[in-house]
Amino acid sequence: MRQRTVGILLFNEVEVLDFAGPFEVFSLAADLETGENFFRVVTITEKDDALQARNGLQVLPDYHFDNHPKLDLLIVPGGYGAEEIEIHNPNVIEWILKQQSEVDIIASVCTGALLLAKAGMLDGKKATTHWLDLDRLANEFPKVDVLRGVKFVDQGVLVTSAGISAGINMSFHLLVRLCGKAVAEQTAKRMEYDISFMG
Repeated sequence: MRQRTVGILLFNEVEVLDFAGPFEVFSLAADLETGENFFRVVTITEKDDALQARNGLQVLPDYHFDNHPKLDLLIVPGGYGAEEIEIHNPNVIEWILKQQSEVDIIASVCTGALLLAKAGMLDGKKATTHWLDLDRLANEFPKVDVLRGVKFVDQGVLVTSAGISAGINMSFHLLVRLCGKAVAEQTAKRMEYDISFMG
């Protein structure tokens, strides 16, 4: 199985676990026999600058919009930076929309769904977000079929998850899709994470 590249979008005031959870899951996923990693995980921001995530965590991204490698999977996290800042940044919205034609899967965590919705990518599709923002997603983007009380929604190319820690559940779901349940179980064991929700 070829190594896939996972890109995680970062921005100021991004929710930490929104990106760190999926980063951990995909970084640890490895071949059961050889130990080779299935994914190369990189972080990407609009500009080549350090940023400050929620609650003051300093992060230095790997790449920016103009120099990142080709991605197979894009993770769009949420947090205050997504819902109040980047949703008004046309450069970020246009870059996300551009990725839709270049990657196999775009997955949002928490209010990252608002960025996908702003780009028009969730029109006519089922989606979810943090429980505090479900009404906002439904009211501001009436073409989106908002689902409540779920951890994630898989629409094939587009996958959305509920708030913060739900991004880890979604990442394990994608791991099963891409690498099989055995790899997901091994990764969960290393993380001491309960994936019994997958049955």
